[in-house]
Amino acid sequence: MKPDLHVHANDLEFACLERGSGPLALVLHGFPDTPVSFIPLLEALADAGYRAVAPWMRGYAPTAIPEDGDFSVAALVSDTSALHEELSGDEDAVIIGHDWGASVSYAAAAANPTRWSKTVVMSVPPPPYTMQVLQDYDQLKRSFYMWLFQLGIAEKMLTTRDGVFIERLWRDWSPGFDPTEALTHVRRSLATPENLTAAIGYYRASFGAFHLGAPRPAIAPVPPPTCRQPGLYLHGADDGCMVATSELLGKIVTNFGAGSAAEFVPDAGHFLVNEQPAAVSERIVRFLAS
Repeated sequence: MKPDLHVHANDLEFACLERGSGPLALVLHGFPDTPVSFIPLLEALADAGYRAVAPWMRGYAPTAIPEDGDFSVAALVSDTSALHEELSGDEDAVIIGHDWGASVSYAAAAANPTRWSKTVVMSVPPPPYTMQVLQDYDQLKRSFYMWLFQLGIAEKMLTTRDGVFIERLWRDWSPGFDPTEALTHVRRSLATPENLTAAIGYYRASFGAFHLGAPRPAIAPVPPPTCRQPGLYLHGADDGCMVATSELLGKIVTNFGAGSAAEFVPDAGHFLVNEQPAAVSERIVRFLAS
């Protein structure tokens, strides 16, 4: 699918899908995904009066690969700020993220509270809770790919047998969902070795401090709310990637400001936007209008 517009921001050329006009709604995808998965949400946001823009994240073709190879959360947050400016965002702008896009949205909302009036995040809890969840044995088994991506063989593993590894991730993370159409766009976005290394680079940048022989890091206590804005957290009830409980969702609400909510989406796994586009879009639009 061809982009609707290209935006030069933070020294990168971003390819984006765009729908509607009005206050900015910046929609950020995760791994291994593309903005194409979010077209039903973009259209629902446009119908609700937003200018919905979903960029291919840095390193995902056709967006450029940064020359400095920086895929840190700080660099990704800088991307959101620059896109906010280049897309004429104001204090009514909202930020919406799934998977890696969720991780970036948490950080962007906390770092720049005047840029984003509301936050919607899906499938990945805020960082303090993510670290706690990763202590769970069942979650460690699900998260094996994060450690695989730290190894030099990761790129080869992801390209063996026509990229079946990525397909299996989709099928494991969203049981019963047929990802064939979505994977067509993912494979195009990660077709080159450079793009694939870029996508893996998000994990390598985050886990750089965790290496063999290093002292075991202490798990910090859960801090007070980090986002002053109202937030909505959605998690697929059948998510095969990230473990979540009702207790965890109750804690996640405290990460945001007043008027926040956290809910399970029935009959959906990790890629809940693909599986339940109407239900997810309706809940997000209703939250933004509240």
